[in-house]
Amino acid sequence: MEIKKHYDVIVAGSGPSGIAAAVMAARGGAKTLLVEWQGSVGGISTTGLMSHFTGTCDSRLYREILDRAAEKNYFDQARTVAIDPEMLKITYYEMLEEAGVDLLLYSFVCDVIMEQGTVIGIVTSGKSGLVAYSCSVVIDGTGDGDVAYKAGAEYSKGNPENGLMQPATLMFKVAGVDMERAVFPGSFETKVDTDRGELQALAKELLPAPAGHVLLYKSTIPGIVTCNMTNAVGIDGTETEDLTKAEIQCRKQIIPIVNFLREYVPGYEHCYVISAASLIGIRETRHFKGKYTLTEQDILEARQFEHRVVIGAHFNFDVHNLTGSGLDKTGVQAKFPQPKGYTIPYECLLPEKVKGLLLCGRNISGTHMAHSNFRVMPICLAIGEAAGTAAALAIRSQVDVCDVNIAEIQEKLHIL
Repeated sequence: MEIKKHYDVIVAGSGPSGIAAAVMAARGGAKTLLVEWQGSVGGISTTGLMSHFTGTCDSRLYREILDRAAEKNYFDQARTVAIDPEMLKITYYEMLEEAGVDLLLYSFVCDVIMEQGTVIGIVTSGKSGLVAYSCSVVIDGTGDGDVAYKAGAEYSKGNPENGLMQPATLMFKVAGVDMERAVFPGSFETKVDTDRGELQALAKELLPAPAGHVLLYKSTIPGIVTCNMTNAVGIDGTETEDLTKAEIQCRKQIIPIVNFLREYVPGYEHCYVISAASLIGIRETRHFKGKYTLTEQDILEARQFEHRVVIGAHFNFDVHNLTGSGLDKTGVQAKFPQPKGYTIPYECLLPEKVKGLLLCGRNISGTHMAHSNFRVMPICLAIGEAAGTAAALAIRSQVDVCDVNIAEIQEKLHIL
């Protein structure tokens, strides 16, 4: 197949990790292409209607994105983790354009071009048919690791005991909420007592399974609340049939959920649906085997790796019930014992046996339990920041990403 164009760096996937990777690679002087299969950038943070950036990380780029998005808010320009999807899209587009990133939407990475165990390009599928691009470095920010999978990188899926993966969710928004009276249970462990009973217990009893919990979040717009309450279990997000099943199942749950809110939840008596995500939220699929695999113990010890490229990462073990609603028995939210931030080493971004490729976002090398912590968007964004920085340095030094001077990555990221 004829190569249409050559790039220094190609980033597949434009979720927060892919956005960060593309921006940092281009800012580092690399000629960069960002490929996205949807019609807009941002992934779950925008088209997925995610309510807010949850968890945290010590990332300069993350703070820049929050500040720039907040400037566009019509109601309050203070930095917030709450997301206005349309303003965040505009922020992403601005940053990509300023950095000089070439952007290709409506294009799915359907294959890779390999040479002696090294990824040297990709093949995209879209309205133009099959189109090939060559490059020196590919960064896989697809979430599911589509590029790494096609390159033959070793991986596992889900919980090692049973192969089950965390459930899928379709986010949606309701308007007409009385914000002065409304309640906002933000975790499975948040209990809210009302005249009609405790809300989590009522949801488990009355909502159609596998829905059965109440998670409600303020938006940046008065009277509008984001609902994280649909649920589809037994879903493999790498299978087209399962994605279709999850989409339909979650959409069928929306009306019963809204009726429940109107009947049982204070402040929601007159709420109504105004939008639902155009992208199903997939929490977990492939875990790739890297040169190092981050573990639950690394997080609990807040381990400070010598080769750290992500610092100050903090969240809990957010394992949703693999077979039903609510929190899995292995998950820990309110009682998570580690208050300190942990680090992620560069080796987690390097697939063990494939060169010319960086893992980026939730597909990096980590165990099922560790993944439940680092899969959140601020940490994934910081991983992308590191990947893009490393790719640009590899281009500048004319070495494979495996051989980049890690001290130089740390210097660029202001990591001590």
